[in-house]
Parts: sequence; structure tokens; C-alpha cells
Amino acid sequence: MPVRLGWSGKSEKDRSVAATHEHAETQATRRDFIYIATGAVGVVGTTAALWPFVSQLAPDQATLAAGAPVEVDIAPIPVGQEIKIFWRGKPIYIRHRTPEEIKAAEDVDVASLKDPQPDSDRVKPGKAEWLVITGICTHLGCVPLGYQGEYKGWFCPCHGSVYDTSGRIRQGPAPTNLPLPPYAFQSDTRIVVG
Repeated sequence: MPVRLGWSGKSEKDRSVAATHEHAETQATRRDFIYIATGAVGVVGTTAALWPFVSQLAPDQATLAAGAPVEVDIAPIPVGQEIKIFWRGKPIYIRHRTPEEIKAAEDVDVASLKDPQPDSDRVKPGKAEWLVITGICTHLGCVPLGYQGEYKGWFCPCHGSVYDTSGRIRQGPAPTNLPLPPYAFQSDTRIVVG
């Protein structure tokens, strides 16, 4: 039986085998594409479904802001005045002490204090005029008032604790000095608390 050749010079059988092979390659390519597309959609869908759960674990913006360091320009604070800022929800007093307040704090017999601590340990070296303290009474957590009491430091109106110009406990039920927050001087006129 003679073999009939088509216009390309190939037999019908060869063309049929070639077409079948080409069809199989096309089907494999389509199948691969469908697998890849299905996998990609699955990954995107899973990520979209899990994202709310993962993002819920992160702290909210108020929490992030509350714990972030606070930069303060201290240049406008005149000698003998203090300002109050908030860091992590706590009041922080920044006092620009007078030479008399510094001398009164340095002249105290440290051994006579309930919580012995020299004034030099409560200020940064070379910056004795700046006192930065956490304004929370160490007795029961009230907020003391500045420039009050016998020592002109802070006075807690809740139970009568009296602190001196270095924030050290001098009278009353408070067991320890007013705490010092972490802070650093960026320059002579800028402090970063936190």
C-alpha cells in the first residue's frame, strides 16, 4: 500500500503522531499553569485569612506611642521651674533647679536618709541643675505636688510623704525615693526620656 504524503512531505500517520504529541505538550503546559495558578491563589487566600489574626497580635498605636521615647526641649524652662510630661502613662517631672536647691540637696547627710542616695547619683554628671524624676509617690502611687513641703521638693497630698529637691524621701510613709526614669541628654537643650 502506498504511503500518501501531505504538503509537508510527512505521512498522515506521522502528522497524527506529531499532532497528538503537540496536543499532549499543550495539555501539560495548561495543566502546569492551572497547578501553579491554583497554588498561588491558595497562598494568597491563606495569607489573607491569617492576616487579621497575625496583625491582632501586634500592639496598637496607642501602646506603641506610650512606650516610645519622648524628646523634650528644655531650653524654655527657666531656672526654678519644672514641667511635667508623660512617658508610658507616668508623669515625669523635669526641674531646672536653682543653685540654692542644688546646694540644699548636696548638703544633706546621706546616712540620715530613709533611702540613702547622694544627689550626685540622681543627676547626670555635669548637669546638676537638671533633675528628671518619675512623679509617682512610692507609698501608694499618688502624684506628688512640686515645690511643696518642708524641703520645697515634692509633697504627696494623699498620705503626707515629703521629698526634698533631689526627690529623696525625707518624711512620711513612702519607703523609697522618687524613681528616676531612663533619660539622656542629646544636647545642652534636649533630653530624651525612655
